[in-house]
Formats: sequence, C-alpha cells, structure tokens
Amino acid sequence: MAVPSSTTTSNIMLAIFEKKTNSVDLYRPLRNFIVINYSEREAQNLEDDLQTLKQLRSEVERGGAADSPTARRDLLQNYYRALCVVESRFPISPDKDHVNAVSFTWHDAFKNKQKATQQNIHLEKAAVLFNLGAVHSQIGLSCDRSAVEGRKQASHSFMAAAGAFAFLKDNVSMKASAGGSTTLDISVECVGLLERLMLAQAQECVYENTIAKGSSPGVCAKISRQVGLFYEDALAALTVTPLSQHFEKGWISHVQLKAAMFHGEACYRYSLELHGKEEIAEEIARVKIGISALSDARKSAPRGAAQQLLDAVTKLETILKSNLERAVKENDRVYLMRVPPASSLSALPTFSMVKPMVMNEILDASKEKMFSSLVPDSSAKSLSRYTEMVDDIIRTQAEKLQQGSELARVRLREMDLPDSVLSLEGNTPLPPVLKEDVEAVQICGGPAGLEAELQQLKDLSRVNHEMLIQTEEQLQKEATEDAQFRNQFGTRWTRPQSSTLTKNLQDRLNRFAANLKQAAESDARIERSVREHLVLMSILDSRPIESALPSLSRPIMSLDAGEDAIVGALKQSLRQLETLGAQRAGLEDMLKEMKRKDDILPKLMATAGSHEDLFRKEISKYDNICDEIAKNLGAQEQLLMHIQAQNDEFAAIFNLEDYKVFELSASREKAYKQIEAAIAKYREIKENINEGLKFYVTLQDAITLVKQQCSDFVMTRNMQCREMIDDVQKKLAGLNFQDSKSSSYSFPPSSQPHQTQSSNPQQPLDQGRVPRTSYLQTPTYQPPQPLTMASPYQPSQHPTTASPYQPPQHPTTASPYQPSQHSTTASPYQPSQHPTTASTYQQPPQHPAPPAYAQTPPYGYSQPPPAPYQPPASNYPYPPPQHQQHTSAEYGQSPYGGWQGQYYNAPPQQTGSMPRPPYPAQSPYPPPNQSGYYRQ
Repeated sequence: MAVPSSTTTSNIMLAIFEKKTNSVDLYRPLRNFIVINYSEREAQNLEDDLQTLKQLRSEVERGGAADSPTARRDLLQNYYRALCVVESRFPISPDKDHVNAVSFTWHDAFKNKQKATQQNIHLEKAAVLFNLGAVHSQIGLSCDRSAVEGRKQASHSFMAAAGAFAFLKDNVSMKASAGGSTTLDISVECVGLLERLMLAQAQECVYENTIAKGSSPGVCAKISRQVGLFYEDALAALTVTPLSQHFEKGWISHVQLKAAMFHGEACYRYSLELHGKEEIAEEIARVKIGISALSDARKSAPRGAAQQLLDAVTKLETILKSNLERAVKENDRVYLMRVPPASSLSALPTFSMVKPMVMNEILDASKEKMFSSLVPDSSAKSLSRYTEMVDDIIRTQAEKLQQGSELARVRLREMDLPDSVLSLEGNTPLPPVLKEDVEAVQICGGPAGLEAELQQLKDLSRVNHEMLIQTEEQLQKEATEDAQFRNQFGTRWTRPQSSTLTKNLQDRLNRFAANLKQAAESDARIERSVREHLVLMSILDSRPIESALPSLSRPIMSLDAGEDAIVGALKQSLRQLETLGAQRAGLEDMLKEMKRKDDILPKLMATAGSHEDLFRKEISKYDNICDEIAKNLGAQEQLLMHIQAQNDEFAAIFNLEDYKVFELSASREKAYKQIEAAIAKYREIKENINEGLKFYVTLQDAITLVKQQCSDFVMTRNMQCREMIDDVQKKLAGLNFQDSKSSSYSFPPSSQPHQTQSSNPQQPLDQGRVPRTSYLQTPTYQPPQPLTMASPYQPSQHPTTASPYQPPQHPTTASPYQPSQHSTTASPYQPSQHPTTASTYQQPPQHPAPPAYAQTPPYGYSQPPPAPYQPPASNYPYPPPQHQQHTSAEYGQSPYGGWQGQYYNAPPQQTGSMPRPPYPAQSPYPPPNQSGYYRQ
C-alpha cells in the first residue's frame, strides 16, 4: 500500500482580490445625451433603465464585503451585460458630441496605489471582467475541499475564474490598454498568468478527488503532472518582466513550490507503477528526478511561502528518498539493472481534466431589453441602406460563383470528362440505383454464398429423413413384439393389433415422406438453376463492381511511349479544376459569414453627420473576397482551355471518338443489363431457397411432434403388454400372481416404462419376479400441450390476412384427440369442435374390464395436442406436412378387459369442416411440369 500523498493535505491555494473604483455618475450624463439627441419624452420613457444602470454601478462601487460571493458574481455579470448595451447606444469619449462627462477610474488589484482613468467604456468593462474572475476564485477557495462535492465545486469555480480571465484577454484587454492610461493587472500578460493559475488549482482539486477515490498510480501520475505543467506556465509568466516586479515574493514562491511539488508527486506516482512492473531501473531514475526538483525548488524559491506548503514539500521529499533507498537495495540485490540517465527518459504522460469555462453565453447581451427603443431614425435608415449595399454585393458575387461552376460542368460534359479517364483505369461509375442493388446482394453473401445455403437445404432434408426413419422403426419394433406375443398366446392375447391402432400415425408419416420426396425434387431444381446461372451471376462477386465494367483500352502500338504522361497531365489538370471548385464554395461561405457578423449599428450611432465615409470604409471589407472570386474564375477559364488541349491529344492517341461511339457506350449498356439480369436471377433463387428453408424447419417441428406421439404410444403399449401378460399367466397357472413360482417370463417393473420388451417370446419369465402392484400403479399419461407463446409458423389471428402457408380449406378425418371446447375460431394448430364418434375398437362383452380401470381412463386428454400440418396445396414444391384430426375416444366403456386408452379407441374417419390450414393455395413454386418453377 502506497503512502498517501503529501499534497492531499497541503490545502493551500490562492484567491484574487477585486479591483477598487471611484464613484461615477452615469445617470445625469446619459440622460442629458438622450434629451439632446432624442427628446425629453424618450428620456422619460427610459427612466427605469437609467435608474437600473445607476443602481448597478452603485452596488459595484460598494465592493464585495457586504454581499455573498454568489450575489457578487451575479451583480458583476448583470452589470457587464448592461455595459455592452450602453456601449452600443452611447458613445463615451472626450468628443464634444459624445458622452464626454463620464470618466472611469480603477485601482490596480495587486498594487492599490496605482490607478488608471479613461473616458471610454473599455476600461470599465475590463475591470468588471477582472472582478468577475476574482469573485469566482474566492468562491473556489471558500469551498470545503475535505469532501468530494466540495472539491468538485471548487474545481468548477476555478474553471469559471479561468474562463472570465480568458474572455478578458481575448476580447477587452487590448482595447482597454489602447485607450490611454491603464494598470498592469488587466494587461494581456497578467490575465493570461491568472488564467493558467486558476486552471492549475482546478486540476489540483481533480487530483485530490482522484487520490480520494483510490485510482491507480498511473492515472494519478498523469493528472498530477498536468497540475505541475499549469503551475510551470504560471511561473514562467511571473518570473519575466513586467510581472516579475509587480507581484509579491510570496506569490512567486508559492507557484514555484507548487510546480516542483506536483512534478515530484508525478514522479512518485509513476515510480509506484514502475515498481509494480518490476522496472526498477527506471523507477530509480524517476525518483531521483523528483527529489532533484523538490530540492532545487526549496533552495531557489524566495521567502514568503506558507509553512504548510513547505511542510508538504519536505514530507514528499522524505517519501521519495525512502522509496529510492528501497529501490536501490532491490536493484543491487536482485535485479542488477543499469539506471538510465535522466536525459534519456521520455516526458511523463499527462491528462488534463479542466479547461476555461466558456463565458460567451453568460455574458451575451443580445437579449437585454435595456435601452432597446433607443435607436435613432437616421441610424435605422442608414443601417438599412448599408444592409442593401451588402446584400447587392453578396448576390452579385454568388451569381458569378454559380455561373463559374455551371460553366465548368458543361465544358467537362462536352469533353466526356472525367468518364473517359476513369474508363481507362477501369473505374467507370455505375448508376447509383444499380450500385445500391449490387451492394445489397454482396452484403447478403452474393452468388458465392448460395452454395452454403444449398448445403443448409441438404442438411435439413437429411435431418428430417433421419427423424422419419427413427419414428417408423419405433412403430415397427412395437408391432413386431405385439405379433410375437400374439403368436405365443393365441386367442388369449385379446388386445387390438398394432397395425390397427397406428393407422393414423402411419398415414401421417407416409404423407411426410411424400412431402420430403417432393421437396427433394424442388431442391434439385433450385440446385440446377444455381449451376445454370452461376456464370451469369458471377459478375456480382466483383469487388468493386466497377471493375467488371468495360474500360477504355490502350493503343496496341506506341510510337513514343508518352501515353502515361498525357493521361497523368490530364488527371492533374482535372484535380486542379476540382480544387478551384472547392475554393469557390469556401468563398461563398465566407461572404455569408462576413455579412452575418457585420454589425455597424454602434458605429452608426457613434458617428455624427454624413455616413458615406463610414459606408465606404465598411464596404471595403468585402473587397478582398471579391478579388479572390475574380481570380478564381479567371484561373478556371485558363485551366479549361488547357484541359481542352490536353483532352484533344488524349482523344487522338486513344482513338476516343470511335471507341466512345461504337464500343464503349454499347459495352457499358450491355454490362448494365447483365448486372440487372444477374440481380433478378439471384433474388429469385434466394427467395426459393428461403422458402425451402422455412418449409424444412416447419416440417421438422411436425415430425418432432409425431415422433413424440409415437414414443408415447409405444410406452403405453409396453405397459399394457406387461399387464396383459400378468393376467394371462394367472389364467394359465390358476394361481395368484404373487404366489406364482413357475412363471416362464420376466418383465421389467412399471417404474421403467420406457424400456422395450424383448422380442423373443420364448425367454423364461421367472428370472425376476415383479409384484402385481407395480403394474397397477400406472402413471397417468398427459399428452403434449400446445404452447401459448407465439410460434414463427403461427398464422395471423386476423381472419382477413392469409398465412403464407395456407392451402384451400378441405375436410379431414376425425381425430383421436379431444377438440378444444372453448374456441370457435379455426386455427391450423387446433381442430375445430365436432361431435365425437364411437370407438371402432371396443372390447366384446365376454371380456369385461377389470374393476381397477372401471372409473377413469389412465390416459385421458384434458386438451388436444397441436396439429399444425394439413395436406399440401397444389403446385407447391415444398409440400407441407400432413395430419389428420381425430375426435376423442368414448371413455364410457373399456375396449377390452384390463385396459383403456386413447390409442385403442380409434374412431372411424369422418368428414367435417376444417380450420384454414397453414399453407397457401397459390405456391411460389409451380409443379414440375411447368416452366419457370420459381415464380408464376
């Protein structure tokens, strides 16, 4: 664990005192100016604005002792915006026609005895901005930096102070310095120094928060180094004239020690990171640099620094020396690395987290209503006239620029440039719509990707075939075992034959097999189509597609081998022409921007007499841009003439005229048509493949459902088989099942219902005795319930919307499952409600059902399973899977003694209304005997 930094406890920062001023009466001089230049009535109307301005100036004179820092800040911002309004309406100067009875006096903030007096508003605005930055610095210093929020507020306030000083430096300082006597504190050099100092203290607050959060040493080193750089910039300004003699020695000592301390802090933090990486040699060098910086600062810094700051520097130096001693010992004993010299090390990385706050919006006076009505008619008319003059210049020059651009386009089109040059390089542009279609095909994989999709069709077909074969083998195995027991026990084996009970399941499996056969034929047709049109579609795999277009060929023989030079010169001229066009666009934007910023209203109101001289002076600002536009157009005309000569030479060498007329145009049109045909064929094949994929996925779900039903059927038959063998054995032996000792067969208990019985009826039955109760405790079979969530093949519930897989409505056979009792809407997954027919396989009377199964059938259905597939529609290359709907069995009487279940109560088939099946009558795939099987 690293030792905490000493800088986190220094808590020593600097704040700036406000400038002081003398009292000034603004009310009387401004009111007199309004009366003289406007009217008494206007002065009366503006009485409130005059009183407000007088009150603001009085509060500024009072100083900040009686106000809170935030209230003082708001006052200074309001007064500065008011001064901006006054500047635009009242010309304050020694001129006899201006407001010449107002003089502003301000004292230096650092040397109070020095003062400056000016009869212009620039000194007043500069002093107010200086005081605004000073107030922000005082707010930052007053924050409680022992807490996270306090440090954040302090950093924000110091950035605001830096923003105020930056705004003063960029906008007002130069004007105030040029207005006569001034003080050094509002000079560009001084406010620049204060800006850097405030940024340093804002970054220092961020560093304190970084340490408190426990950030990594590398991050702390970057932020700390930036603090030191800010302090070093401030120190550089403090140690040169004119500021070196203007500030107290304590300021210079404070800034110098802070710069050295944060340089050392950065070295310390960075050395911790190096120690973790076992880079001991560089760690030693960095620590030595930090110690040297601290030692030099303590020796050279003038007296006057706070003792708390000196203690922090001493503490940090002690920590660095301790780490240096430890690192040197480790290097001597373990690492034995050569310590690099300080000059060979790179500068420490930095990370600035602060910047001056932008004050433009805060100090914007455009929305101020003060003196808004004070615009003389003469000034308004003059402003309108000047605006018309500017608009005329803008309009004339814009028309010239547009004409120049249009002329260049027409001349290039006549010379077939730059298309002929691009064609020579194989970069002929493609029509935008056609290019978008090609890009869409390439994003989808292009013709090369069709092979993978065809393989998906094959894989899905194989999976469906395998599932179908597994299901058929399951039913066949159960039927074989039933036949063996029937041959062994003869007439005593009274349960129905498997072939009778599985007729509906076998019919559905046969229909699935037929569907797969027909789908395989469709797959073969699609694959043949891909093979046949692969050459046509291969053009779509060209990247970029323009490389597949015909290009201008070079001459077969060259006399002087100067073709490349001619082409290169022509291309260079075209690039120059393009540059001139870009310059014209920039010149037009400059004109509009200049007009937007051109506000001469303050000058108009400050100028007495005729405004013609002012207009000529202001309009002359646009002369430079007008000259640039004229030069641009002249240069373009000369360049077009040069391009014409170069193009004539180019056309003669490459026989461009004949090729353009007889070959190039025709070849391009042919290539365009080929690309269009390839896109159409690709989309057609892609759509057919997608239909096939959807079909196989849908059929796989249907086969999975039937496979589960077959598994349930086989499980039920195996359990019934064990029950019947038990009964037959009792009758043959005349003994109770539990007392029987000579049984010739043994079957697994009912707790293992999924294990299929042996197909050999001659195996002995006494190898394992099973209690009768284990066969009587038969679990109640629950068929799979239809899902309530939306299926990707669930048809729309709106009867007016046709599902893409719905063939015409047709009758179907009765289902062995009980239909839904609550739905009247036809669904491809739910059989419609219809009467239940009597069971075909009811047990003869001479075999009554045992009492154990007389009440409730053990395999009753509370809700039918989904039946999602119907007979295929005509002309559909991927036939949908088939199924039959059945009614539920009559459970009132047992089909034979000892058993009752749904697979043994198969009702006769009956016709009836069916819900709308999930396949459309009109298929996108025509039958094999029709041409164009992809689309009708």
